[in-house]
Amino acid sequence: MSWTPRRVILALLVIASPSMALANHSWGGYHWARTSNPFTLKTGDNVDSNWQSYFDAALSDWTSSSVLNLTAVTGTSNKHCSAVAGTIQVCNGRYGNNGWLGLASISITGGTHITQGTVKVNDTYFDTATYNNPNERRHVMCQEIGHTFGLDHQSTDGSSQDTCMDYFSNTGANAGSTLSTRPNAHDYDELVTIYTHLDSSTTVKSAAVMPPAMEDLVLDGPGQWGREIERSEDGSTSTFELDFGHGNKILTFVNWADGGQADVEDRSGPRDPAK
Repeated sequence: MSWTPRRVILALLVIASPSMALANHSWGGYHWARTSNPFTLKTGDNVDSNWQSYFDAALSDWTSSSVLNLTAVTGTSNKHCSAVAGTIQVCNGRYGNNGWLGLASISITGGTHITQGTVKVNDTYFDTATYNNPNERRHVMCQEIGHTFGLDHQSTDGSSQDTCMDYFSNTGANAGSTLSTRPNAHDYDELVTIYTHLDSSTTVKSAAVMPPAMEDLVLDGPGQWGREIERSEDGSTSTFELDFGHGNKILTFVNWADGGQADVEDRSGPRDPAK
């Protein structure tokens, strides 16, 4: 089935009260392992000319953090945005009328350590008048990249906290607004909190080791996300998990569009391959 989007951003999301901004917005303790700060994340550039300026802006904005730097490298994945260990791969493509506007996925080993991340923006929707504006493109690109560091949303009620890590929509009457298109001070403070603790090893290298079953997976839709492990009361958000055991998993968090209130069996597709 397909869904018609109202506002669909896939994100790393802790389900919170929709009327409150989060006091902090670290998610699950997930972080890149590293032995010193600031650390540098290689970010694969797989985007076309319609997205290049927004990719470049997001990297510049997040590199303003005192604890991490992003450096663009030549992308090595195809449209499906295959993950590359030790990197974030950022892609755009016409992924179809499948209910999501932007998508971020992270692979975890050891229970909390991020080993690779992917970001996808869906041109099936961004090529429409509703979403095809510079502020919405910048908001979504900034937010999805931010999730790959272990950041959650600051707010989920649709109000603007003037950060790309909120649910404000730069569409319709707000299409001309530049609110919520960049990180704010609280995002940078939260990154310092997340990354104050140092590790004895690093996953910020292409040599990061993962189980073979976690490599080269296509995560374009519900059938590839594993099982739904959590859903908000109103059915607008879901959390999916591919659990490979021994602290190894891939996490996908989704905001569903109007009309996407499918049963969990329709949404989740196959159960975990490890179960």
